[in-house]
Amino acid sequence: MAEREEVSAPPTDTVAQLRAVLDGRWAHTRDIVRDEIQATDLVPMSGLSMADYRARMLDAMTAMVPLGFPADGFAVPHGGTGDVGAAVTAIETLGYGDLSLMVKAGVQWGLFGGAIENLGTERHHEKYVPGLIDLDVLGCFAMTETGHGSNVQALETTATYLPESDEFEITSPTPGSRKDYIGGAAEHARYAAVFAQLITAGPGEEPTGRGVHCFVVQIRDADGNDLPGVTTSDCGHKGGLPGVDNGRIVFDHVRIPRDDLLNRYGDVAADGTYSSPIESVNRRFFTMLGTLVRGRVTVGAAAGAAGRLGLTLAVKYALVRRQFSGPDSDDELVLLDYRTHQRRLLPLVARAYAFAIAQNEVVAELHELQSGDPADADPEEIRKLEVKAAAIKAGHTELASRAISEAREACGGAGYLDENRLSRLRGDIDVFTTFEGDNLILRQLVAKQLLTAYASDVSDLDAVGWIRFVASTVKDIALEKTAARQVVQTLLDDSDEDPENSDLTHPGTQLRLLRNREDHLLRTAAARMGRAQDEDADAQEVFTGTQDHLIKVGDAHIERVVLETVVDVIGRVTDKQTRTLLKRVRDLFVYSLVEDDLGWYLMHRHVSVERAKAVRRGVNELCGVLRPHAADLVDAFGVPDTALDVPMIRHG
Repeated sequence: MAEREEVSAPPTDTVAQLRAVLDGRWAHTRDIVRDEIQATDLVPMSGLSMADYRARMLDAMTAMVPLGFPADGFAVPHGGTGDVGAAVTAIETLGYGDLSLMVKAGVQWGLFGGAIENLGTERHHEKYVPGLIDLDVLGCFAMTETGHGSNVQALETTATYLPESDEFEITSPTPGSRKDYIGGAAEHARYAAVFAQLITAGPGEEPTGRGVHCFVVQIRDADGNDLPGVTTSDCGHKGGLPGVDNGRIVFDHVRIPRDDLLNRYGDVAADGTYSSPIESVNRRFFTMLGTLVRGRVTVGAAAGAAGRLGLTLAVKYALVRRQFSGPDSDDELVLLDYRTHQRRLLPLVARAYAFAIAQNEVVAELHELQSGDPADADPEEIRKLEVKAAAIKAGHTELASRAISEAREACGGAGYLDENRLSRLRGDIDVFTTFEGDNLILRQLVAKQLLTAYASDVSDLDAVGWIRFVASTVKDIALEKTAARQVVQTLLDDSDEDPENSDLTHPGTQLRLLRNREDHLLRTAAARMGRAQDEDADAQEVFTGTQDHLIKVGDAHIERVVLETVVDVIGRVTDKQTRTLLKRVRDLFVYSLVEDDLGWYLMHRHVSVERAKAVRRGVNELCGVLRPHAADLVDAFGVPDTALDVPMIRHG
């Protein structure tokens, strides 16, 4: 490992400097939510019944309204402030408290509210937005069905237009069409944003399916009773999130006014005539889902906060828990003095830093896109944000799940005790890898978009059509570089083109190493798909046989994008000591990534055996370099004291 710049003893303001980097643009919003968590002790509770826990979360959500951030996600003309970034950041920061509250808030203001804000038009904004901000209109997001989750386009719930009554009739025609796992549907929601197959016919036309659209459907009366034709039920106890009232909804010919179709991308006239600014059914569907990307961004962000909470608990415990004496002393060592323990936690802390920084950029890009007039949005920029949001959501939730599980195990029996919260946190975070997009599906989505270079002419293709498109353009496949950041390009130009013979602590070398892997994986995936051009090829079989490769492409892309963002942000840190410390965090992030995938790097001759050995040594050395700064690194996450007030830390 090359000689590196030493990190001097941290100044008294190191934590503040690091926190400023992590908190980013909406630091003030984070502090508001931190203060609320601290003041009201918003942490996971034990010993409450399911009913009491749900009531506690509704009360906590009501207390959030005066803080202002529920209004931030809505445009000024609709009764909000238009500060989309603040809205997402606030819900993210709730991950430092109780994830049940984060999910409840995310469903109400992010998913239900986001559907009305982004898919509706003026009539819906006037009718619903003020009430859903202040909780007079409690809603849920009824997309997932028992039979269909990830494949939203194949949902079975129907919404048939009846011109004689100027109404839609919402029906669940099959057992699999039951809306399932819907947060809020079991008890608190009075309305639902229902995704259903629109069926309508204009004068002289046969009834025609127009694809999935979204409708506002009242499901309960003011007293909480199901309305006629609506049957709700409770999902009951889950593996976590006890304060979220997940439920099921079945519709039996429920009539709603025509005006309750959220009609930004598709409308039905009184005579049944259908119209849309987007002619293609598929393109219209993906455009509609693209406007709901905020939910995916928020889930990734909040999972990251929960992961940082888990790591903070584990690192602080490792700094007070003693075990076995050193060779020249009778005093027992704290856990974090052991290299094996450092290796368990510090690489994950480094990854938490990297993903937090990358998440901030995604939130900022979302803010810029959704703060303006939707009509002015660049479709290519929207598509790129969708891919980036999918990538960061998959990577961040995966990291959080791994970090919390490792943190629990690193705390031994103390970590398993309910009073120390890690076991509960692990249960609460578990579902984040599969809701708002299953991570396996999202990583394939990322790879598919890379392979088609955001080409608009593939948005109407099914899996087989897409595979054939890629097969026909194999020669044109190339990694889409994102080095619009001048600092990234400069570092690449300044590094040796052969990573094997260059300093692995040089950011240009690190960037090139991750880029080379992604480029190799992308090209070889395309080559494998080229077999779909063979006369006897089964395109579906080619696609299925390449799925593991696509997931690998998605992983490589996620890590490369995160590193580019980290390099860019560190380059703009003005305090030298903080910048130096962050460089070492970046180094550990990269070294641990390469170590985790050393088999691939060796098998494809991207590193030699000697370089592989240097990587393993480098992880050890970097853990030693960062050990004296471990407390500062996790304190900079800014977890409220009340969330860290657990017996294992108080008593060691």
